[in-house]
Amino acid sequence: MKVADAVPEFADAFGFEEFNRMQREALPGIFETDHNVVASAPTASGKTALAELAICKTLAAGGTALFIAPLRALTNEKESEWERFEELGYSVYVVSGERDLNPRRAERADVLVTTPEKADSATRKHDSARYSFITDVDCVVIDEVHLLDSEKRGAVLEVTVSRLRRLQDPRVVALSATMPNVDDVAEWLDAPPETTYSFGDEYRPVDLETGVKTYSHGSNAFADKYRRLYRALDLAEPHVREDGQALVFVSSRQDTVQAAKKARDEITERDVPIDSRGDYDFHNEAKELSNDTLRQSVLDGVGFHHAGLAKGDRDRVEEWFKRGKIKLLFSTSTLAWGVNLPARCVVIRDTKYHDPLEGETDISPLDVLQMLGRAGRPGYDDVGYGWVVCDRADADKYRRLLREGKEIESRLAAELESHLNAEVAMGTIRGLEDVMEWLETTFYYVRARSEPDAYDFATLRDRVRDTLDSLVDEGFVAADDDLAVEPTTLGRLASKYYMRLETARQFRALADRDRLTVAAVLETVAAAGEFDSVSARASESDAVDRILEGHDTDLEDGHRKVFAILLAGMADSTPADLRSDAWVIRQNALRLLAALSEFLDRFAGPRAANLACRVEARVEHGVSREAVALTAVEGVGSGRAERLANAGLTSPAAVVEAGAGELANAGMSDSVAERIVDAARECPRIEVDWGAFPDVIAVGENELCEVAVSNAAGGARVGLRVTVNDVEMTATTTYLDGETTVPVGVFGPPDADELEFVVEVVFPDLPLMPVRATRTVRVE
Repeated sequence: MKVADAVPEFADAFGFEEFNRMQREALPGIFETDHNVVASAPTASGKTALAELAICKTLAAGGTALFIAPLRALTNEKESEWERFEELGYSVYVVSGERDLNPRRAERADVLVTTPEKADSATRKHDSARYSFITDVDCVVIDEVHLLDSEKRGAVLEVTVSRLRRLQDPRVVALSATMPNVDDVAEWLDAPPETTYSFGDEYRPVDLETGVKTYSHGSNAFADKYRRLYRALDLAEPHVREDGQALVFVSSRQDTVQAAKKARDEITERDVPIDSRGDYDFHNEAKELSNDTLRQSVLDGVGFHHAGLAKGDRDRVEEWFKRGKIKLLFSTSTLAWGVNLPARCVVIRDTKYHDPLEGETDISPLDVLQMLGRAGRPGYDDVGYGWVVCDRADADKYRRLLREGKEIESRLAAELESHLNAEVAMGTIRGLEDVMEWLETTFYYVRARSEPDAYDFATLRDRVRDTLDSLVDEGFVAADDDLAVEPTTLGRLASKYYMRLETARQFRALADRDRLTVAAVLETVAAAGEFDSVSARASESDAVDRILEGHDTDLEDGHRKVFAILLAGMADSTPADLRSDAWVIRQNALRLLAALSEFLDRFAGPRAANLACRVEARVEHGVSREAVALTAVEGVGSGRAERLANAGLTSPAAVVEAGAGELANAGMSDSVAERIVDAARECPRIEVDWGAFPDVIAVGENELCEVAVSNAAGGARVGLRVTVNDVEMTATTTYLDGETTVPVGVFGPPDADELEFVVEVVFPDLPLMPVRATRTVRVE
């Protein structure tokens, strides 16, 4: 069946001219009905076309389609691929965490592309103008719905899809690799039998042979990597010698590079003829690569691919692999989840990886099956070969996986408390009856009913009710005698920042302390449950001890390491021994610090929030206390902030007062200096006018005065606080854009010789130092 005959209006939206057997069988259910659809099919069998058919059906009816991709990297791939829709006059817009959201573009888009996490975020905020677009989608296409079984991300996908269906009930088209319990997913999504498809291995365009190969495990992890590499090369070599190609999956970006380097030497030693150095045109193409190591490697027929490469380099590697210029490609799992890049031979060299937040972790069974599914090139190979290289102790586990497949389980139970809190925080659950209705919309409920013994279905409702009661007891949810529930401030903040509830409890407790310090803020963040699985290696202990010298802390193991990394990060002095995990830890800490700042703002006031805000800026930019305020100036990063601070300019106001000439003397070009001064003028600049404030007050007398506080530059939310002899008289929070007056009572107590009045202005949302103005009144 030709594409042009089946969908003439959208023929140019597809990258091929004729549908294959699997696509032909699914086409009527997808394009000619409005039913929800679940389609399970082998990897590389053409499921993407089913997604595109569902999108075309939606566009033809004037609707909006939402495509949920399993990885952020794949959202960018789809944006590039689906320029074909743009050429037909439809707009495609990617909503991802790495881009600033343009609500206007999102609202007007015909096709939205996002990840489960971003869809979760958008649906939680669906009633805001910024994210209202999410409730206008007519069709949701879930790519790789078997991601439900992911321990880290499955629950997010599950609750997000359930929430979308409760909010506006769009059509759902769910696509999956082969899974034994496709009927459970169909029941969850209310897909009828006529649009539930389970395409077996007979629909693979190329037969697949899989197996497990073991290696001799040693005591040195570094040496073990090379043992596995040689095993992988042994498996790949026969295919490469026959002009085939091999794709080897390894655990990390760095490993792709190191394995490729070692493989080049080994291939040369084995005299395997795969290099392209005699190809003049390819030699010139390779010069366009921005990565020097990759440029040298591809000429030897060996490449590497990971999400950290420049997009242009990744695109070239993929193209050269398709053209056969690269015979041996080392990659992380990204390639397994979306890029159509099959190889005759696929080898999984690493079944474990190091996660900075989890320690040594097994790759998921889903990833294993996705990777092996890339074996076999349609139109070139009769058979694809897929191998798992693992320690003997794990061999039976992987043999069983390859033989029996993997049923898709729900992962919601482990995160039920936080997701139930999120539903209450959004207002979609207002009572116990709503809780039970929500439960029945989840895959968790369907799977529990399907496997009642494994999920203890008989007690499921009681467990969910107990979870709700726990949320009430812990202060996340408020309930009345009629069983109506509503979120508390604590519950809303925990949901807003996707926090573990135990972390929210710790943040709330910090707000009750009488005195906050920088160390207390960092220590509380480092103690968060989000860092429970951070591993503390023996080789890192000396570096951690050096950083924490002089800091009295009860933190242990991984949490202690996190504390050290954050302290060192503030000074931009992270030791080499800790750098491998520092970036990931710092990014997670920044999210928690932003949350903590708002917690402190709500429960302790703007002064505490300002401290957390300054700590966050120091961790992010790696600047000193003296330089942190300068990071509020647009265009001033860590280097410029420190340079200005070293020149005695420690605030935006000081930069404005100094002028561009002084900045040029500090080593900046004239144009940069002028831009920074202009940007500094947009920062708040506070002035305090005491007016007719007395210098002397008689004992027993009192006088009510007004102090004017003005902001001569950019508006900002501020906390205003007045104290006399360190006793608070008044405190308020306001948005200051211009001038406001603060009433101050001056009185003459009999037991004091003088009164020191302090007006303090703090910025809960900006890393600016507090502004303090003082006035002393004699008592006579």
